[in-house]
Amino acid sequence: MDLKLSKNPATQSVIRIALASFIGTTIEFYDFYIYGMASALVIGPVFFSSESSVSQSLSAFLTFSVAFLARPLGAILFGHFGDRVGRKATLVVSLLIMGFSTTLIGFLPGYNAIGIWAPLLLCLLRVGQGIGLGGEWGGAVLLATENAPVGKRGLYGMFPQLGPPAGFLFATGSFLILTYFLTEQEFKEWGWRLPFLGSAILVMVGLYIRLALTETPVFAKILQRHQQVVLPFIVILKAHLFQLVLGSLAMVVCYALFYIATVFSLGYGTNTLNIPRQQFLGMLSVAILFMALAVPLSAWAADYFGRRPVLLVAGSVAFLSGFAMEPMLNSGSLLMVTAFLALELFLMGATFAPMGALLPELFPSEVRYTGAGTAYNLGGILGASFAPYLAQRLVNEGGLAWVGGYVSLAAVISLVAVYLIAETRNSRWI
Repeated sequence: MDLKLSKNPATQSVIRIALASFIGTTIEFYDFYIYGMASALVIGPVFFSSESSVSQSLSAFLTFSVAFLARPLGAILFGHFGDRVGRKATLVVSLLIMGFSTTLIGFLPGYNAIGIWAPLLLCLLRVGQGIGLGGEWGGAVLLATENAPVGKRGLYGMFPQLGPPAGFLFATGSFLILTYFLTEQEFKEWGWRLPFLGSAILVMVGLYIRLALTETPVFAKILQRHQQVVLPFIVILKAHLFQLVLGSLAMVVCYALFYIATVFSLGYGTNTLNIPRQQFLGMLSVAILFMALAVPLSAWAADYFGRRPVLLVAGSVAFLSGFAMEPMLNSGSLLMVTAFLALELFLMGATFAPMGALLPELFPSEVRYTGAGTAYNLGGILGASFAPYLAQRLVNEGGLAWVGGYVSLAAVISLVAVYLIAETRNSRWI
């Protein structure tokens, strides 16, 4: 598109909104995903004592879960200021916290250098990542949806939802490039740190875009009417607890699909199926394109048909996909493995995209940042925080079919929650 179109104020506004909501979630999820990949590949041997490889892998996946436990805290903290002070300031601070924590992981010495301090400091920085990401999504999605025209909240809510596949492509691409230029030994000794250090550059780009933002029209009206509440989270607990619980449960299948198809499958594919890391990362890069395709399709459908019908259909297919996991991943065919990854990530995109509109629509404008962000991140505890760890335990105890059962169970939980949520497409916005 010719950038000269930015002379048109309306066009410039839409472009700015799309970029600002998209770039932040792209950077934030890039930071989160490089840790997920590193935890599947090198975090265990680098930051934990020399035990069995299984014990190191489980320990690495536990550090992965730490950030998810911190994310609701970030959602509540940033939601409080986002609902009282404004969306813009919180979006800038959340980006800085996430980027700072990620960059420091790239400098952190391993277990052989500082002993038990290595995993302790790693967990502390993971908490920082979780707090930053916990505050990011709610602000980014409100930036998009609170600027949306009537009838297009689903479509505008798509902008931040495209950040995860883009961030994942950047993360996967960075690790994939390293396989071409570094030996296996060089990668394990120091090469894995480079994607973490590269986060600092991405954060500067994101800050440049976000500092040019103005406040959303919806929050501007809240300020004019002096509608800010003193403690938004307390209001959520007292008046909107049912919506908070259902919104959290509706998110479970999104998270389970993604982190089983990426973090767990990466470890399983390289360690158990003996697929070369370079090749498996390439397969994931192909599969993530299907998630990127599903997001706009599902967002459009959510505006046209409603949020509930789209989520119920996608969730039902996700339930069935759990039964396909064992035969497809263990088929011995690289094509079948790639097809399964593509299927799961397409379904993740299909269940994820409508959430950009649905979760904000569950809450009134004066507590929307807190409500939507907290629901989104509480769902992460249930669907993603321990997903790689539990999947590793399940595959060790009962085989891959049990992991597929975990995916199907997550789908059932979300299906029940979505069924109990009233359609929000035509809900009053302020």
